[in-house]
Amino acid sequence: MRGTSGGSAEDGRLGDRIVLTGEQIDRLVEGRDDDPFATFGVHPADTGFTACVLLPGALSVVAQTLDGKAVGDLTALHPAGLFHGKVALRKRQPLRYVARYADGSDYALIDPYGFGPVLGPMDDHFLAEGAHARLFDKMGAHVMTHEGVAGVHFAVWAPNARRVSVVGDFNQWDGRRGAMRHRIDSGVWEIFLPAIEPGAPYKFEIVGADGVTLPLKADPFAYKSELRPSTASIVAGPLDHVWGDARHRDYWQKADARREPISIYEVHAGSWQKADDGGFLDWDEMARRLIPYVVGMGFTHIEFLPISEYPYDPSWGYQTLGLYAPTARFGDPAGLARFVDGAHRAGVGVILDWVPAHFPTDEHGLAHFDGTALYEHADPKKGFHPDWNTAIYNFGRREVAQFLVNNALFWAERYHVDGLRVDAVASMLYLDYSREPGEWIPNDHGGRENVEAVAFLQEMNRALYGAHPGIMTIAEESTSWPNVSHPVESGGLGFGFKWNMGFMHDTLRYLQREPVHRAHHHDDITFGLMYAFAENFVLALSHDEVVHGKSSLLYKMAGDDWQKFATLRAYYGLMWGYPGKKLLFMGQEFAQRGEWSEERALDWHLLDHAAHLGVQHLVGDLNRLYRSRPALHARDCEPEGFEWVLVDGAADSVFAWQRRAPGAKPIVVISHFTPVLRHGYRMRLPSGGRWREILNSDAADYGGSGAGNMGMVMADETGWANITLPPFATLMFELDM
Repeated sequence: MRGTSGGSAEDGRLGDRIVLTGEQIDRLVEGRDDDPFATFGVHPADTGFTACVLLPGALSVVAQTLDGKAVGDLTALHPAGLFHGKVALRKRQPLRYVARYADGSDYALIDPYGFGPVLGPMDDHFLAEGAHARLFDKMGAHVMTHEGVAGVHFAVWAPNARRVSVVGDFNQWDGRRGAMRHRIDSGVWEIFLPAIEPGAPYKFEIVGADGVTLPLKADPFAYKSELRPSTASIVAGPLDHVWGDARHRDYWQKADARREPISIYEVHAGSWQKADDGGFLDWDEMARRLIPYVVGMGFTHIEFLPISEYPYDPSWGYQTLGLYAPTARFGDPAGLARFVDGAHRAGVGVILDWVPAHFPTDEHGLAHFDGTALYEHADPKKGFHPDWNTAIYNFGRREVAQFLVNNALFWAERYHVDGLRVDAVASMLYLDYSREPGEWIPNDHGGRENVEAVAFLQEMNRALYGAHPGIMTIAEESTSWPNVSHPVESGGLGFGFKWNMGFMHDTLRYLQREPVHRAHHHDDITFGLMYAFAENFVLALSHDEVVHGKSSLLYKMAGDDWQKFATLRAYYGLMWGYPGKKLLFMGQEFAQRGEWSEERALDWHLLDHAAHLGVQHLVGDLNRLYRSRPALHARDCEPEGFEWVLVDGAADSVFAWQRRAPGAKPIVVISHFTPVLRHGYRMRLPSGGRWREILNSDAADYGGSGAGNMGMVMADETGWANITLPPFATLMFELDM
C-alpha cells in the first residue's frame, strides 16, 4: 500500500484487518522504530503467525523454513520494500526469505529477527555495575552458532542512542535492515546476524537521542580493522593459534620480576626495518628478522610502541582508536600471535605500549559515540587534552573503566603479552596537567589529584596481576607521584615498575656538558641514587629522546666524533651498571646518527663502520654480562644491592660503586668522563684481593683506545688499588673469590 506524497503511509492490511498502522510503517521504512524485534520476524496472529521483513528493491518475497519449505508469500506494504504476510507455521521460528528483483536475480536472507538474545540478565547486571571481567567474550563481533545457525553476534554499548544498527556489505550498509535489540538495563544493543562470515567489514549506524544520525562508527571492541585510511571494523574469526610457550609463561609466573634481569629493546614495528618494496614487514617476516636479532643482542624483552589500530602514522600509535584490534599495517591478528609465540619460544618477552589516557576525536571513533560524551567527559576542562587535541577517558564512569580494564586483560589473555607499558600516566593523575588556572576542575576535596584515574589504575593493576601472575605493568610517570610501583594494598598504584625519568634527564644533561664543566655538576649523576630505590625503576632511553629536534643519543654527547662515541659507550656501561632494569630504543644500540623517523627504516648501513659496530658489540656484551651476573640485576630494586665506592670524585669526573646480591660475586663499576688517560688512579675497593676486569667500554673491540688494566687489578688487604682509567670509559671489576 502506498503512502501519499508528503504524508504518512496508509495502514497495512491483510484482507480487512489492519496489521500495521501507517505510522508504524513510516517508522520501519525510515529507520525510526525503536523496537524492531516487536515487528520484524515472525509473530503470533489471530489465526496463526505472520512475518515481516524489509528488503528494499524486492519485487516479491517468499518465506521459507530454514530447511527450504515454502510457508507463505509476503505482500508489499510499502514501495520501500516492506513486506508482510501470513506464514504457515505451528510455532514461532526463524525464516529464510527469498526475494526476487527486477533483473531476475534472487536473494536469500535468514531473518535475524527470528533469533533470541545472546546476552543474558547476568551480563546486564555486571555491565551496569562495571564489574564484567569477560567483556571481550561478549562485546563486539563474535562468530558463533546460535540456536543451531551459524553467524555473527554483534553487541555495542550506546545507552543514549535512539537506534543502533550494524551495517555492512551484507545489508548494503542500510541501517534500516540491521537495527539491533536494546537491552535497557545495561545500555547495550545486540543482534545475531546469520550467515555472516569472518572477513566481513562492518560499522554501527547510530541515531542519537535527538534523532540525528551520527557518522558511521567503528566498533570499540573490533578485534580486526581495515587498513587505514579505511576505517571499518572487520569480523574476526577465533584466534586460531596453538600456543607453544608454556615453558616461558610458567617461568615468569613463578619469578619475581624485580630480581630478574630485564633488558628491553624498544621497537617501532613500522620502521625497525622495511620490506623490500619499502612497505611494512608483516608479523611473520618481522619474526624472522627481529627475534634472532634481539636474541643475538642479549635483550630479554621487546617493547613495541602501540600496535592497536590507529588512523595517523605520525602519531606512532599513541592516538589509538581500536584498542582491541592489532593494527592491519602488519597483517592479520593471528600473525601477532605467531610473533609472540615465536619470541617466547626463543626466550624473549613481549611488552606492548598501552594508551588508556586519551583517544583521538576522529568521527568514526569513540568521541560522542552515541551522540553524547559517552567515553569522555562532557566538560572540556576534564575531557579534552590541550597538548594532543584528544579526548580524555571518563575514568569515573564504570562502563568506561571496565572497557579499559578488560582491554588490558584481553592483550594478556588472547596474545600472551608479558607486559604493558602504560603511556602518559602523569596526564591521568593530575587534573591540572598542562592546564593554567581556571582551565581545570578540582576534585571533590579541592585538590588536583584525579582520584577517579587513581582508582582506575589501581583496579587495572589489581585485575591484571590477579589474572596473570607473570605479567608486568610499567608506568611512564614523569612526576614524583609516590608509590607508583607499590602494591595497591599499601596505598600504591600497583604497577610493577616505573620509568626513571630523572635518571634519563640528569645523566643526559651531564653528558651534554663539555668535560671541563662536568666537575661542577657531579650531582647530576649522584643525586639519582638518593631515590633509586623509592620505586621499582626501569632506566629508559626511549624514543622520546631521539625525536623532535632532540637529536640522537650519539649527538647528545659533547665533543668531537671520537669523544661522542667514547662517551656514549661509557654512558651505556654506567647505565648497565646502575640499579634498575634497562630499556633502549632501536637504533641507539649501534649509535644511529640521525633522529628517528617513523617514515624510514633505521640506518643499518652504519654497521659497515667500525665505530658503530663497536657500540653494537658493547651493548650485546653489556646485556650478556647483566644477565649472567646476579650482582648486576638481582637487587636492582633494593638498596642492599648498591654501595658507593667513590662518590666524591668530582675533580676527576669519576664515579664508582659496588653492585652485589646474596651468594654472588660483588662487582665494582667505575665511570670516568674526562678525556684524560689516568694511570695509577688510587681507589679503595670494597675488599682486598684480585679484581678481574670484566668490562672496559674503551676496549679496542668496541672501537676504543684499548687502554686498560690487562684484565685485572690487585687490591691490598685494606682494599687500596692502582687502577688505569681510560678516557671516557666505564670499567667493571668482579672479585675473584
